[in-house]
Amino acid sequence: PNGDLVIAELGGGENEGVGHILRVAGNDLGDRTVLQQELDKPTGIAITGDLLWIMERDRLSVTTLEPGAVRTIVAADLPSNGRSEGTLTVTPDGQLLYDTSGSKRGPDRVAGSGTLFGISDAAQGPQAPVVIATGFKHAYAHVVDRDGQLWSVEMTDGNFDGQRASDELVSILPGDDAGWPQCVDDNRPVIEYGGSAELCAASPRSHALFGPGATPTSIVVAPWDPDTFIVTLWLTGQVVSIPRVEPANEPHTPRLFLDGITSPQHLLVDGDGVLVSDHETGQIFRITAG
Repeated sequence: PNGDLVIAELGGGENEGVGHILRVAGNDLGDRTVLQQELDKPTGIAITGDLLWIMERDRLSVTTLEPGAVRTIVAADLPSNGRSEGTLTVTPDGQLLYDTSGSKRGPDRVAGSGTLFGISDAAQGPQAPVVIATGFKHAYAHVVDRDGQLWSVEMTDGNFDGQRASDELVSILPGDDAGWPQCVDDNRPVIEYGGSAELCAASPRSHALFGPGATPTSIVVAPWDPDTFIVTLWLTGQVVSIPRVEPANEPHTPRLFLDGITSPQHLLVDGDGVLVSDHETGQIFRITAG
């Protein structure tokens, strides 16, 4: 807001519950104000109007941009994979997107997990969320392209019929079921969980495959090319690009855009460039097309 940066930090160990939100002045990066503190693993923040939304380990809250303002819990005890939920995204029409990471008992999803939700007109404050799509292991990060199409990464860990599954990028339509855990990779049926070719054919296909364990944590549309996505791969330490055009046959293979950042965590479009945060070093870099 007003050229300032608002940043969520763990503030310590992942499970210490000492996360905080900082506001960094755009004209003086040393001028930092703590807005919120004692947060439990804040993985996502978003600003809608005068409101600040915060996703923690298993709860979503909303507050204002005033330091120490009271937080209102919007959703608590959200189902999850036991580690975290994902990031928050504000769509061009003002809807707030958040996901619950996937959890299962045997082949069955835990109710409410692995789901992408939306809160309409989020600048007006809390409202009842609607289900946008289901069947994800972890729809951690999302973006809307210039045509209004919604896209999400999919993080999938574990073995399925004895094979690790690849992380993905998929396009999403309201009501979609991404198929997890019966379907992984590019609609590969998982026999041990009751998957079948017929079942998986009903799920959205992979637009791109990142490889097992790549850990895509953020996605934006490149400001220099609306037909290119930029994605951070946290575990591999890479920032990659993916064309928006539909793949001819097989899913796209991401192209390396930038390496040398230890653990690229989050992306934010900044004019004609993109800001990239590094989880490992606490630094923020700015990248451009050139």
